[in-house]
Amino acid sequence: MVALNLFVYATTGRALAMGLFMAVRLASGFVAGLTAGGLLARFAAKSIMLWANVAQAAVMLLLILAPDGLRTTALMAVSVVIGACGTLFMVSLRSSIPEMVGADRRAWANSLSITGRSLAMVAGFASAGVVVSLVGYTAAFVVDMATFVVCAVTVALLPIAGGGRGGDASPDSEGDSGERTEEGPAGRPAEGAAAREKTGRRRMPVAFLALAAAPGLGLMVALRGVDAFGSSSHNAALPVYSSDVDTANPAVFVSAFWCLWALGNVAAQQVIQRYTKHTGRAVGALGFGYGTVVMSSAFILAFAGFPLAATAVIALVAGAADGLTEVSYTSHLQTLPTGLRGHAFGLSATFENLGFGVGMILVAAALDGYSPLTVVAWSHGAAIVVALAFLLRVARPRVAGLRAPGIRAVGPRHTEPRPDTAGEGEDAREGEPHRGDRDGAETPRSQ
Repeated sequence: MVALNLFVYATTGRALAMGLFMAVRLASGFVAGLTAGGLLARFAAKSIMLWANVAQAAVMLLLILAPDGLRTTALMAVSVVIGACGTLFMVSLRSSIPEMVGADRRAWANSLSITGRSLAMVAGFASAGVVVSLVGYTAAFVVDMATFVVCAVTVALLPIAGGGRGGDASPDSEGDSGERTEEGPAGRPAEGAAAREKTGRRRMPVAFLALAAAPGLGLMVALRGVDAFGSSSHNAALPVYSSDVDTANPAVFVSAFWCLWALGNVAAQQVIQRYTKHTGRAVGALGFGYGTVVMSSAFILAFAGFPLAATAVIALVAGAADGLTEVSYTSHLQTLPTGLRGHAFGLSATFENLGFGVGMILVAAALDGYSPLTVVAWSHGAAIVVALAFLLRVARPRVAGLRAPGIRAVGPRHTEPRPDTAGEGEDAREGEPHRGDRDGAETPRSQ
Protein backbone atom coordinates (compact mmCIF):
# COMPACT_ATOMS: atom_id res chain seq x y z
CA MET A 1 0.00 0.00 0.00
CA VAL A 2 2.96 2.35 0.54
CA ALA A 3 4.20 1.79 -3.01
CA LEU A 4 0.72 1.95 -4.54
CA ASN A 5 -0.21 5.22 -2.82
CA LEU A 6 3.06 6.84 -3.84
CA PHE A 7 2.66 5.50 -7.37
CA VAL A 8 -0.86 6.92 -7.64
CA TYR A 9 0.46 10.35 -6.72
CA ALA A 10 3.45 10.04 -9.08
CA THR A 11 1.21 8.94 -11.95
CA THR A 12 -1.61 11.47 -11.54
CA GLY A 13 0.21 14.31 -9.80
CA ARG A 14 -2.85 14.93 -7.60
CA ALA A 15 -3.31 14.20 -3.90
CA LEU A 16 -7.05 13.85 -4.55
CA ALA A 17 -6.32 10.78 -6.64
CA MET A 18 -4.84 9.04 -3.59
CA GLY A 19 -8.07 9.66 -1.71
CA LEU A 20 -10.10 8.36 -4.63
CA PHE A 21 -7.91 5.26 -4.81
CA MET A 22 -8.55 4.51 -1.14
CA ALA A 23 -12.26 5.30 -1.46
CA VAL A 24 -12.66 2.85 -4.36
CA ARG A 25 -10.76 0.18 -2.45
CA LEU A 26 -12.93 0.62 0.65
CA ALA A 27 -16.14 0.69 -1.41
CA SER A 28 -15.14 -2.56 -3.12
CA GLY A 29 -14.49 -4.12 0.26
CA PHE A 30 -17.86 -2.87 1.47
CA VAL A 31 -19.69 -4.55 -1.43
CA ALA A 32 -17.62 -7.72 -1.06
CA GLY A 33 -18.60 -7.94 2.60
CA LEU A 34 -22.28 -7.89 1.63
CA THR A 35 -21.83 -10.77 -0.81
CA ALA A 36 -19.29 -12.85 1.13
CA GLY A 37 -21.86 -14.87 3.08
CA GLY A 38 -23.77 -15.85 -0.06
CA LEU A 39 -20.57 -16.83 -1.87
CA LEU A 40 -19.41 -18.95 1.06
CA ALA A 41 -22.78 -20.73 1.04
CA ARG A 42 -22.29 -21.69 -2.61
CA PHE A 43 -18.56 -22.20 -3.05
CA ALA A 44 -15.82 -23.77 -0.99
CA ALA A 45 -13.96 -21.31 1.23
CA LYS A 46 -10.71 -22.79 -0.03
CA SER A 47 -11.66 -21.99 -3.65
CA ILE A 48 -12.62 -18.42 -2.77
CA MET A 49 -9.32 -17.85 -0.96
CA LEU A 50 -7.34 -19.39 -3.81
CA TRP A 51 -8.97 -17.37 -6.59
CA ALA A 52 -8.89 -14.19 -4.51
CA ASN A 53 -5.10 -14.43 -4.45
CA VAL A 54 -4.88 -15.41 -8.11
CA ALA A 55 -6.99 -12.37 -9.05
CA GLN A 56 -4.81 -10.02 -7.01
CA ALA A 57 -1.63 -11.43 -8.55
CA ALA A 58 -3.15 -11.06 -12.02
CA VAL A 59 -4.17 -7.44 -11.51
CA MET A 60 -0.68 -6.59 -10.21
CA LEU A 61 0.74 -8.13 -13.38
CA LEU A 62 -1.69 -5.98 -15.38
CA LEU A 63 -0.37 -2.89 -13.61
CA ILE A 64 3.23 -3.89 -14.33
CA LEU A 65 2.60 -4.45 -18.05
CA ALA A 66 0.20 -1.54 -18.60
CA PRO A 67 1.50 1.17 -21.00
CA ASP A 68 1.69 4.74 -19.75
CA GLY A 69 -1.63 5.70 -21.31
CA LEU A 70 -3.49 2.99 -19.40
CA ARG A 71 -1.78 3.33 -16.03
CA THR A 72 -4.66 5.24 -14.43
CA THR A 73 -7.19 2.65 -15.62
CA ALA A 74 -4.96 -0.15 -14.35
CA LEU A 75 -4.69 1.58 -10.97
CA MET A 76 -8.47 1.71 -10.62
CA ALA A 77 -8.66 -1.99 -11.53
CA VAL A 78 -6.06 -2.70 -8.84
CA SER A 79 -8.08 -0.70 -6.32
CA VAL A 80 -11.31 -2.59 -7.06
CA VAL A 81 -9.77 -6.07 -7.13
CA ILE A 82 -7.58 -5.65 -4.04
CA GLY A 83 -10.44 -4.13 -2.07
CA ALA A 84 -12.94 -6.85 -2.97
CA CYS A 85 -10.62 -9.85 -2.98
CA GLY A 86 -8.86 -8.79 0.21
CA THR A 87 -12.19 -8.75 2.03
CA LEU A 88 -13.34 -12.06 0.53
CA PHE A 89 -10.06 -13.71 1.48
CA MET A 90 -10.17 -12.50 5.07
CA VAL A 91 -13.83 -13.44 5.57
CA SER A 92 -13.24 -16.90 4.09
CA LEU A 93 -10.14 -17.49 6.19
CA ARG A 94 -11.70 -16.42 9.46
CA SER A 95 -14.88 -18.41 8.90
CA SER A 96 -13.00 -21.61 7.99
CA ILE A 97 -10.42 -21.65 10.80
CA PRO A 98 -12.61 -23.85 13.08
CA GLU A 99 -12.74 -26.46 10.28
CA MET A 100 -8.98 -26.29 9.79
CA VAL A 101 -7.83 -26.62 13.39
CA GLY A 102 -10.91 -27.61 15.37
CA ALA A 103 -13.22 -25.39 17.40
CA ASP A 104 -11.23 -25.91 20.60
CA ARG A 105 -8.05 -24.49 19.01
CA ARG A 106 -9.56 -21.52 17.22
CA ALA A 107 -8.20 -18.93 19.69
CA TRP A 108 -4.70 -20.35 19.30
CA ALA A 109 -4.98 -20.30 15.51
CA ASN A 110 -6.35 -16.75 15.47
CA SER A 111 -3.52 -15.58 17.73
CA LEU A 112 -0.92 -17.25 15.52
CA SER A 113 -2.44 -15.70 12.40
CA ILE A 114 -2.49 -12.22 13.94
CA THR A 115 1.13 -12.60 15.06
CA GLY A 116 2.18 -13.42 11.52
CA ARG A 117 0.17 -10.54 10.09
CA SER A 118 1.69 -8.06 12.58
CA LEU A 119 5.22 -9.17 11.75
CA ALA A 120 4.43 -8.98 8.04
CA MET A 121 3.11 -5.43 8.46
CA VAL A 122 6.37 -4.36 10.11
CA ALA A 123 8.40 -6.03 7.37
CA GLY A 124 6.22 -4.55 4.63
CA PHE A 125 6.27 -0.98 5.92
CA ALA A 126 10.00 -1.15 6.67
CA SER A 127 10.96 -2.57 3.27
CA ALA A 128 8.63 -0.50 1.09
CA GLY A 129 10.66 2.67 1.23
CA VAL A 130 13.92 0.83 0.58
CA VAL A 131 12.56 -1.17 -2.37
CA VAL A 132 10.89 1.81 -4.02
CA SER A 133 13.89 4.08 -3.49
CA LEU A 134 16.53 1.65 -4.70
CA VAL A 135 14.86 -0.36 -7.47
CA GLY A 136 11.62 1.47 -8.27
CA TYR A 137 7.88 0.87 -8.34
CA THR A 138 7.99 -2.01 -10.82
CA ALA A 139 10.16 -4.09 -8.51
CA ALA A 140 7.82 -3.36 -5.60
CA PHE A 141 4.84 -4.52 -7.64
CA VAL A 142 6.69 -7.69 -8.66
CA VAL A 143 7.28 -8.41 -4.97
CA ASP A 144 3.57 -7.81 -4.29
CA MET A 145 2.58 -10.16 -7.10
CA ALA A 146 4.95 -12.82 -5.78
CA THR A 147 3.41 -12.64 -2.30
CA PHE A 148 -0.05 -13.27 -3.75
CA VAL A 149 1.29 -16.25 -5.70
CA VAL A 150 2.93 -17.69 -2.58
CA CYS A 151 -0.30 -17.16 -0.65
CA ALA A 152 -2.31 -18.94 -3.37
CA VAL A 153 0.04 -21.93 -3.22
CA THR A 154 -0.24 -21.98 0.57
CA VAL A 155 -4.04 -21.90 0.38
CA ALA A 156 -3.96 -24.88 -2.00
CA LEU A 157 -2.23 -26.86 0.77
CA LEU A 158 -4.61 -25.86 3.55
CA PRO A 159 -6.31 -28.82 5.26
CA ILE A 160 -9.91 -27.64 5.22
CA ALA A 161 -12.32 -30.50 5.86
CA GLY A 162 -15.08 -31.11 3.37
CA GLY A 163 -13.41 -29.08 0.66
CA GLY A 164 -13.47 -25.99 2.88
CA ARG A 165 -17.05 -24.99 2.20
CA GLY A 166 -17.67 -21.90 4.27
CA GLY A 167 -21.21 -22.94 5.05
CA ASP A 168 -22.85 -26.31 4.84
CA ALA A 169 -26.00 -24.63 3.62
CA SER A 170 -25.10 -24.97 -0.02
CA PRO A 171 -28.01 -24.67 -2.40
CA ASP A 172 -26.31 -27.18 -4.66
CA SER A 173 -26.22 -29.93 -2.06
CA GLU A 174 -29.49 -31.76 -1.74
CA GLY A 175 -30.52 -32.59 1.75
CA ASP A 176 -27.58 -30.71 3.18
CA SER A 177 -28.68 -27.35 4.45
CA GLY A 178 -32.41 -27.89 4.48
CA GLU A 179 -32.41 -31.14 6.43
CA ARG A 180 -29.58 -30.48 8.77
CA THR A 181 -30.44 -29.51 12.34
CA GLU A 182 -27.53 -27.49 13.61
CA GLU A 183 -27.51 -25.67 16.89
CA GLY A 184 -26.81 -21.99 16.77
CA PRO A 185 -25.59 -19.83 19.65
CA ALA A 186 -27.33 -20.51 22.94
CA GLY A 187 -28.52 -23.83 21.57
CA ARG A 188 -30.99 -22.30 19.12
CA PRO A 189 -31.58 -24.35 15.97
CA ALA A 190 -30.12 -22.75 12.85
CA GLU A 191 -32.13 -24.71 10.35
CA GLY A 192 -34.37 -21.71 9.63
CA ALA A 193 -31.43 -19.72 8.33
CA ALA A 194 -30.17 -22.68 6.36
CA ALA A 195 -33.53 -23.24 4.73
CA ARG A 196 -33.81 -19.61 3.72
CA GLU A 197 -30.28 -19.77 2.36
CA LYS A 198 -31.13 -22.85 0.34
CA THR A 199 -33.94 -21.10 -1.44
CA GLY A 200 -31.52 -18.39 -2.56
CA ARG A 201 -33.83 -15.63 -1.32
CA ARG A 202 -33.14 -12.71 0.99
CA ARG A 203 -29.42 -13.20 1.55
CA MET A 204 -28.95 -10.16 3.76
CA PRO A 205 -31.61 -11.21 6.31
CA VAL A 206 -29.55 -14.38 6.79
CA ALA A 207 -26.61 -12.20 7.79
CA PHE A 208 -28.71 -10.26 10.26
CA LEU A 209 -30.16 -13.53 11.55
CA ALA A 210 -26.60 -14.58 12.31
CA LEU A 211 -26.16 -11.49 14.44
CA ALA A 212 -29.47 -12.11 16.20
CA ALA A 213 -28.50 -15.70 16.97
CA ALA A 214 -26.98 -14.68 20.31
CA PRO A 215 -27.87 -11.66 22.44
CA GLY A 216 -25.19 -9.00 22.24
CA LEU A 217 -23.62 -10.27 19.01
CA GLY A 218 -25.18 -7.52 16.91
CA LEU A 219 -23.88 -4.91 19.35
CA MET A 220 -20.47 -6.57 19.15
CA VAL A 221 -20.35 -6.15 15.37
CA ALA A 222 -21.60 -2.56 15.69
CA LEU A 223 -18.79 -1.88 18.17
CA ARG A 224 -16.37 -3.27 15.61
CA GLY A 225 -17.62 -0.71 13.10
CA VAL A 226 -17.30 2.16 15.60
CA ASP A 227 -13.83 0.88 16.46
CA ALA A 228 -12.92 1.10 12.75
CA PHE A 229 -14.20 4.68 12.79
CA GLY A 230 -11.85 5.41 15.68
CA SER A 231 -8.98 3.70 13.87
CA SER A 232 -9.42 6.04 10.93
CA SER A 233 -8.82 8.98 13.27
CA HIS A 234 -5.40 7.90 14.52
CA ASN A 235 -4.36 6.76 11.04
CA ALA A 236 -5.18 10.18 9.61
CA ALA A 237 -3.95 12.19 12.59
CA LEU A 238 -0.63 10.41 13.09
CA PRO A 239 1.18 12.06 10.12
CA VAL A 240 -0.09 15.49 11.27
CA TYR A 241 0.97 14.89 14.86
CA SER A 242 4.37 13.48 13.87
CA SER A 243 5.09 16.63 11.85
CA ASP A 244 4.61 18.65 15.04
CA VAL A 245 6.78 16.28 17.09
CA ASP A 246 9.67 16.09 14.59
CA THR A 247 9.40 18.65 11.82
CA ALA A 248 12.63 17.54 10.14
CA ASN A 249 11.91 13.80 10.11
CA PRO A 250 8.21 13.12 10.70
CA ALA A 251 8.46 9.67 9.11
CA VAL A 252 10.74 8.51 11.94
CA PHE A 253 8.04 9.00 14.58
CA VAL A 254 5.37 7.31 12.44
CA SER A 255 7.61 4.32 11.69
CA ALA A 256 8.69 3.95 15.33
CA PHE A 257 5.10 4.24 16.58
CA TRP A 258 3.80 1.49 14.29
CA CYS A 259 6.76 -0.77 15.00
CA LEU A 260 6.14 -0.47 18.74
CA TRP A 261 2.42 -1.03 18.14
CA ALA A 262 3.21 -4.23 16.23
CA LEU A 263 5.60 -5.43 18.94
CA GLY A 264 2.89 -4.92 21.54
CA ASN A 265 0.48 -6.87 19.34
CA VAL A 266 2.93 -9.75 18.97
CA ALA A 267 3.64 -9.78 22.72
CA ALA A 268 -0.10 -9.95 23.45
CA GLN A 269 -0.48 -12.94 21.13
CA GLN A 270 2.24 -14.81 22.98
CA VAL A 271 0.47 -14.19 26.27
CA ILE A 272 -2.90 -15.21 24.81
CA GLN A 273 -1.48 -18.43 23.34
CA ARG A 274 0.05 -19.42 26.67
CA TYR A 275 -3.11 -18.47 28.53
CA THR A 276 -5.34 -20.62 26.32
CA LYS A 277 -2.85 -23.49 26.39
CA HIS A 278 -2.50 -23.61 30.17
CA THR A 279 -6.05 -22.77 31.18
CA GLY A 280 -8.06 -24.09 28.22
CA ARG A 281 -10.10 -20.90 28.30
CA ALA A 282 -10.64 -18.38 25.50
CA VAL A 283 -10.40 -14.64 26.15
CA GLY A 284 -14.03 -14.29 25.05
CA ALA A 285 -16.39 -11.42 24.45
CA LEU A 286 -15.48 -9.63 27.68
CA GLY A 287 -11.90 -9.50 26.45
CA PHE A 288 -13.12 -7.77 23.31
CA GLY A 289 -14.98 -5.12 25.30
CA TYR A 290 -12.22 -4.44 27.79
CA GLY A 291 -9.58 -4.54 25.04
CA THR A 292 -11.48 -1.93 23.02
CA VAL A 293 -11.65 0.41 26.03
CA VAL A 294 -7.91 0.06 26.74
CA MET A 295 -6.92 0.35 23.08
CA SER A 296 -9.02 3.47 22.43
CA SER A 297 -7.80 5.08 25.64
CA ALA A 298 -4.20 4.36 24.70
CA PHE A 299 -4.58 5.91 21.25
CA ILE A 300 -6.05 9.04 22.81
CA LEU A 301 -3.12 9.29 25.23
CA ALA A 302 -0.67 8.80 22.35
CA PHE A 303 -1.64 12.25 21.04
CA ALA A 304 -1.58 13.98 24.45
CA GLY A 305 1.99 15.27 24.11
CA PHE A 306 3.69 13.01 26.65
CA PRO A 307 7.49 12.50 26.49
CA LEU A 308 8.69 10.09 23.82
CA ALA A 309 9.49 7.35 26.35
CA ALA A 310 5.94 7.47 27.72
CA THR A 311 4.50 7.55 24.21
CA ALA A 312 6.52 4.44 23.36
CA VAL A 313 4.92 2.57 26.28
CA ILE A 314 1.51 3.82 25.20
CA ALA A 315 2.10 2.51 21.67
CA LEU A 316 3.02 -0.91 23.09
CA VAL A 317 -0.16 -0.94 25.20
CA ALA A 318 -2.28 0.09 22.21
CA GLY A 319 -0.83 -2.74 20.13
CA ALA A 320 -1.33 -5.30 22.89
CA ALA A 321 -4.95 -4.25 23.43
CA ASP A 322 -5.56 -4.27 19.67
CA GLY A 323 -4.25 -7.83 19.53
CA LEU A 324 -6.56 -8.87 22.36
CA THR A 325 -9.63 -7.40 20.65
CA GLU A 326 -8.77 -9.07 17.34
CA VAL A 327 -8.42 -12.56 18.84
CA SER A 328 -11.47 -12.33 21.09
CA TYR A 329 -13.69 -10.88 18.36
CA THR A 330 -12.70 -13.38 15.69
CA SER A 331 -12.90 -16.34 18.07
CA HIS A 332 -16.35 -15.30 19.27
CA LEU A 333 -17.83 -15.03 15.77
CA GLN A 334 -16.31 -18.41 14.93
CA THR A 335 -18.60 -20.03 17.51
CA LEU A 336 -21.53 -19.49 15.13
CA PRO A 337 -22.65 -22.56 13.15
CA THR A 338 -21.11 -22.90 9.71
CA GLY A 339 -24.31 -21.92 7.91
CA LEU A 340 -24.31 -18.50 9.58
CA ARG A 341 -20.62 -17.86 10.22
CA GLY A 342 -19.75 -16.64 6.72
CA HIS A 343 -22.68 -14.22 6.70
CA ALA A 344 -21.66 -12.80 10.09
CA PHE A 345 -18.06 -12.27 9.04
CA GLY A 346 -19.18 -10.73 5.76
CA LEU A 347 -21.49 -8.29 7.50
CA SER A 348 -18.75 -7.53 9.99
CA ALA A 349 -16.35 -6.68 7.16
CA THR A 350 -19.00 -4.39 5.70
CA PHE A 351 -19.36 -2.53 9.01
CA GLU A 352 -15.59 -2.23 9.34
CA ASN A 353 -15.11 -0.85 5.84
CA LEU A 354 -18.04 1.53 6.31
CA GLY A 355 -16.74 2.79 9.65
CA PHE A 356 -13.21 3.28 8.39
CA GLY A 357 -14.30 4.90 5.11
CA VAL A 358 -16.73 7.35 6.70
CA GLY A 359 -14.18 8.05 9.42
CA MET A 360 -11.44 8.93 6.94
CA ILE A 361 -13.72 11.51 5.29
CA LEU A 362 -14.94 13.11 8.53
CA VAL A 363 -11.56 12.99 10.25
CA ALA A 364 -9.75 14.53 7.29
CA ALA A 365 -12.21 17.43 7.34
CA ALA A 366 -12.01 17.82 11.14
CA LEU A 367 -8.21 17.95 11.17
CA ASP A 368 -8.34 21.22 9.23
CA GLY A 369 -9.95 22.96 12.18
CA TYR A 370 -9.08 20.92 15.26
CA SER A 371 -5.97 19.46 16.85
CA PRO A 372 -5.10 15.76 16.39
CA LEU A 373 -5.77 15.14 20.09
CA THR A 374 -9.28 16.59 19.86
CA VAL A 375 -10.18 14.62 16.74
CA VAL A 376 -8.80 11.34 18.07
CA ALA A 377 -10.40 11.87 21.49
CA TRP A 378 -13.86 12.35 19.99
CA SER A 379 -13.52 9.41 17.58
CA HIS A 380 -12.08 6.90 20.02
CA GLY A 381 -14.30 8.32 22.76
CA ALA A 382 -17.30 7.14 20.76
CA ALA A 383 -15.76 3.65 20.65
CA ILE A 384 -15.26 3.71 24.42
CA VAL A 385 -18.91 4.65 25.01
CA VAL A 386 -20.19 1.84 22.78
CA ALA A 387 -17.70 -0.59 24.38
CA LEU A 388 -19.01 0.24 27.84
CA ALA A 389 -22.58 -0.35 26.63
CA PHE A 390 -21.46 -3.67 25.20
CA LEU A 391 -19.78 -4.67 28.47
CA LEU A 392 -22.96 -3.87 30.39
CA ARG A 393 -24.97 -5.95 27.90
CA VAL A 394 -22.61 -8.90 28.26
CA ALA A 395 -22.18 -8.69 32.02
CA ARG A 396 -25.92 -8.57 32.82
CA PRO A 397 -26.77 -12.16 31.79
CA ARG A 398 -23.45 -13.30 33.23
CA VAL A 399 -24.33 -11.92 36.67
CA ALA A 400 -27.84 -13.36 36.37
CA GLY A 401 -26.32 -16.73 35.56
CA LEU A 402 -24.11 -16.59 38.64
CA ARG A 403 -27.21 -16.04 40.75
CA ALA A 404 -29.27 -18.80 39.16
CA PRO A 405 -27.48 -20.93 36.54
CA GLY A 406 -30.12 -21.98 34.06
CA ILE A 407 -28.46 -24.14 31.41
CA ARG A 408 -28.48 -27.81 32.00
CA ALA A 409 -27.34 -30.62 29.78
CA VAL A 410 -30.28 -32.57 28.42
CA GLY A 411 -28.34 -34.99 26.25
CA PRO A 412 -24.99 -35.64 24.68
CA ARG A 413 -25.60 -33.28 21.73
CA HIS A 414 -28.01 -30.58 22.94
CA THR A 415 -28.38 -27.90 25.59
CA GLU A 416 -31.49 -26.26 26.89
CA PRO A 417 -30.98 -22.53 27.41
CA ARG A 418 -32.83 -20.07 29.51
CA PRO A 419 -34.60 -17.46 27.36
CA ASP A 420 -32.24 -14.73 28.54
CA THR A 421 -29.02 -16.67 28.12
CA ALA A 422 -26.34 -15.27 25.85
CA GLY A 423 -24.34 -18.37 25.08
CA GLU A 424 -21.85 -18.70 22.30
CA GLY A 425 -23.48 -21.78 20.84
CA GLU A 426 -20.40 -23.57 19.68
CA ASP A 427 -21.76 -27.10 19.54
CA ALA A 428 -22.54 -29.85 22.00
CA ARG A 429 -18.99 -29.89 23.30
CA GLU A 430 -19.53 -26.46 24.81
CA GLY A 431 -21.62 -28.12 27.49
CA GLU A 432 -18.71 -30.24 28.71
CA PRO A 433 -17.44 -28.81 31.98
CA HIS A 434 -13.77 -29.50 31.22
CA ARG A 435 -13.84 -27.26 28.16
CA GLY A 436 -12.67 -23.77 29.00
CA ASP A 437 -13.55 -21.88 25.84
CA ARG A 438 -16.63 -20.23 27.26
CA ASP A 439 -16.51 -16.48 27.44
CA GLY A 440 -18.26 -13.56 29.04
CA ALA A 441 -21.14 -13.60 26.57
CA GLU A 442 -22.30 -16.90 27.97
CA THR A 443 -24.36 -17.62 31.04
CA PRO A 444 -22.10 -19.77 33.25
CA ARG A 445 -23.20 -23.32 33.87
CA SER A 446 -23.44 -24.80 37.31
CA GLN A 447 -20.32 -26.65 38.30
